[in-house]
Amino acid sequence: MSNHLFDGLFGTCDPEAPLAYLPDGRSYSYQGGLHKSAQFANLLQSYGVKKGDRVAVQVPKSIEVAFLYIGCMRLGAIFLPLNTAYTASEVSYFLGDAMPTLFVCAPEMQSAMTDVADAYNIRLETMGGDGGTLISGANNADISFDNVTCGPHDLAAILYTSGTTGRSKGAMLSHDNLLSNSNSLKQLWQFTKEDCLLHALPIFHTHGLFVAINVTLATGASMIFLPAFNLDDVINHLPRASVMMGVPTFYTRLLGDARFTAELVTHMRLFVSGSAPLLAETHIKFEERSGHRILERYGMTETNMNTSNPYDGDRRAGTVGFPLPGVVVKICDTETGTELPEEEIGILEVKGPNVFSGYWNMPEKTAEELRSNGFFITGDLAKKDADGYIHIVGRSKDLIISGGYNIYPKEVELALDDEDGVLESAVIGVPHSDFGEAVIAVVVCDETSFDEGRVTTNIKSKLARFKQPAQIVVVDALPRNTMGKVQKNILRDSYADLLK
Repeated sequence: MSNHLFDGLFGTCDPEAPLAYLPDGRSYSYQGGLHKSAQFANLLQSYGVKKGDRVAVQVPKSIEVAFLYIGCMRLGAIFLPLNTAYTASEVSYFLGDAMPTLFVCAPEMQSAMTDVADAYNIRLETMGGDGGTLISGANNADISFDNVTCGPHDLAAILYTSGTTGRSKGAMLSHDNLLSNSNSLKQLWQFTKEDCLLHALPIFHTHGLFVAINVTLATGASMIFLPAFNLDDVINHLPRASVMMGVPTFYTRLLGDARFTAELVTHMRLFVSGSAPLLAETHIKFEERSGHRILERYGMTETNMNTSNPYDGDRRAGTVGFPLPGVVVKICDTETGTELPEEEIGILEVKGPNVFSGYWNMPEKTAEELRSNGFFITGDLAKKDADGYIHIVGRSKDLIISGGYNIYPKEVELALDDEDGVLESAVIGVPHSDFGEAVIAVVVCDETSFDEGRVTTNIKSKLARFKQPAQIVVVDALPRNTMGKVQKNILRDSYADLLK
């Protein structure tokens, strides 16, 4: 039976070709991957999961998670990956909003997550490096599966992205959103079945999951599948790879190690960077050291990839290149929505087969950000230069991107303001040499009851680690304009050198 995304990714694969090499010495062929994904699809079906049901997953990275994703695809279930750093309190929101049929957590988190799952009557299974109930169940399932029919517009995944009000939004991504983007990227970046991708990205967001894995599958290429970015592991495995995808942090850490030389990467074909802005300085130093010019691209949870620097041509530092084939990008006036001429800064809007269908259970928010003509209002400030290159010059809504992760200040501020002794807070991002940006909290406090150590400890239980402030700065008052709005631009200027 026809399954749009599965057929598009696996339709021409060689079953005997290598798919994944693992650091523990194991490897999988495409046939092995198809067998494992079928086992997961059969197991989920035995649990009562059917087409259109959500499967929420918060587990450590492993090749089995990738096969679970493919199993969901084959079953027509909607894959819902969650950042492994989210606390039980944060996970509770996602489960309550998405109401998945199944929630999969790490074995060591089972105790903490049982009450959360039970509160919504959601089945809880486990999966991790030491096995888990989902792994043992899949191992006993059939290795063949009749794929459920899914069309281009059926949902394949929901990825949550933070909201400025502190309420996360579930971006609904269809089979064709994912497949069209993969096909564009494999052609644009000239992937072939001879390529081997060094995969060190997390797989709970679009970069590691949909860009890295889907492009590999769509090409019939292979992956060296690492559990995380570890400098020693990456340097050891680079000689076997031809392509690497990473966030800027990966490249700054490579540059900080003397073992990273031009000789180490002479065989490499391509280095891709995304998820956060790549400093021009990093771009230049990387080329001087390695002889390779990093290809920077631009995407979002709601749209997958939108633009890319050229594979053949000038990869310009400080830009994100040109729109992908079939994608239309325009820069618009923030007030009127009128398209602006070259070199003028405005809100970037994008339209194409990659653009999501809306936010789960949020029709009002969908209507605000997805125009009736199909253009998505990204909220990013950008300009187009005379040569057509897109420059992302800032972010509306004060979004912070630290180590490739999106952080919305409002969520952190709400957590801080709830603490004893904190009268008000303003959260900003400041430059950080490793992570691109770091979170800084500027607070006004009641000195008689404020205890910074206690606040820091309490925040750790409320927020994922990447959202927690790197430093808390106490001030007498926050700067405000005549309308009473906190002037975060002043705070960013004042503390720009705080972590340098």
